[in-house]
Amino acid sequence: MSMVHMRARNRLSATFVKTAPVGKHCDGAGLWLVKREDGGAQWVLRTTVHGRRREMGLGGYPDVSLAHAREAGDRWRAVAKSGRDPVKEREKEAKAARREDISLSVITQDAFEARMAELKGDGKAGRWMSPLENHVLPKLGKVPVTDLDQRDIRDTLAPLWHTKAETARKALNRLSIVLRHAAALGLDVDLQATEKAKALLGKSRHVAKHIPAMPWQDVPDFYASLSEQTPSHLALRLLILTGARSAPLRTLHLDQIDGDVWTIPGEAMKGRKGATEDFRVPLSSEALHVIDAARPFARNGFLFANSRKGVISDMTLSQLMKRRELQARPHGFRTSLRTWLAEATDAPHEVAEAMLAHLTDSNVVRAYRRTDYLDQRRELAERWANHVSGSCK
Repeated sequence: MSMVHMRARNRLSATFVKTAPVGKHCDGAGLWLVKREDGGAQWVLRTTVHGRRREMGLGGYPDVSLAHAREAGDRWRAVAKSGRDPVKEREKEAKAARREDISLSVITQDAFEARMAELKGDGKAGRWMSPLENHVLPKLGKVPVTDLDQRDIRDTLAPLWHTKAETARKALNRLSIVLRHAAALGLDVDLQATEKAKALLGKSRHVAKHIPAMPWQDVPDFYASLSEQTPSHLALRLLILTGARSAPLRTLHLDQIDGDVWTIPGEAMKGRKGATEDFRVPLSSEALHVIDAARPFARNGFLFANSRKGVISDMTLSQLMKRRELQARPHGFRTSLRTWLAEATDAPHEVAEAMLAHLTDSNVVRAYRRTDYLDQRRELAERWANHVSGSCK
C-alpha cells in the first residue's frame, strides 16, 4: 500500500526526466514536467487555494533537478494548504528580496511616504517623522526591520521614558505603524514588538509640565494692557474672557455666533476624549463688545484673520506675552479662570469644569444628564468678565 502511495507521489525518475518525450508528465501531487518541442523543459506545480486552481512555474530543467522540483513542490503545497496563495506569497518574498536595504530607516521613509496623504500639516512639517528621526533612527536606523525586537526598542527609548514621555509615546506609535507597513510589504517582522517594549519599559514616572498660568488676581492689569485694536490684542482678550482653547478661538467663524452663544464644532474640541458633540460658550457683554471690535478685521468669515491669508497663529499670541517678559502663556488663562472659579465663587465642581469644556462624567452619565449648564455658566462668564475688565456691578 505504501509503495503504491509513494508511486502516486514520485512517479518520475531522474533517468526518465533526462530523456522525456515532448508533452506533460506527472510526478504526482500536482507536480508536472512540461517538455517542449524545442527540447526545453519546465517544472509546473498545480495547487488549489480556496477552490481556485493555481499554476506556478518552479523553474526549468536541468537548472532545477527533479529532487529540487519536489522540494519546492512540498514547500508551496504547504503554503496552499494553509489557505495562502503560493504565487502571491512568492511575489511578496521576491519584492522583499529585491530591497537591497530593509533597514528601519529605509522602511520608515517608505511608510512615511505612503502615509503623507493622510497627514495634512504634520506631513509637511515633518512632525510625524521627528520622534523617530531624533530618538530612534540614530541608534536603530541600520537594523533590518526583520531583526528588530522589543529589547532594541526598550533600550533606545528607556532614556526618554521617564523624562520625555509624550515624545517616547509618539515614537512607539510611529514605530508600530512602520512595522505594520513592513508586514504589508511581506517582510517577516514582529508586530507585537512595540507592545512588548512598552511592557518592558514599565509605567512612566513622567510628571507633565504645566503651562505657566497668570494668577487670576493679575489678569485685570494684563487685560487692560491689551488696549490696541489689533487682531492679536482682541483675540487674547476674547481668549481670557471665554476660557477657550487657542485653536477654536483663532479659527472662530462668524457663523458660529448666534446672539450671546458661540458654538464650537465638535471636531474642534480637542481634549474632549470620546466626545464629538458641539460645545456652547456663553458670551458676556464684554466678550460681545470685543467681537464687535474685531469684526472690521474679519475675512472670509474668520474673525481673527492674519495679514496674509488664513488666521492668526498660536505663535503670534505666545510671542506677544514673551515680548513682555511674562512667564505665563495664552493656554494658561484657562487655569487662571479655573482657579478663580474655585477660590472666588461657589460654583459647583461640574459647572466649573464645564466652563473649560472638561468632561467630568462618563458618557452614560452625560447622556442622562442632558445639560451643559449654559445658564449657570452664562452668569459666571459675566462675573469673570466684570473681574477681568475691572467693571463692578
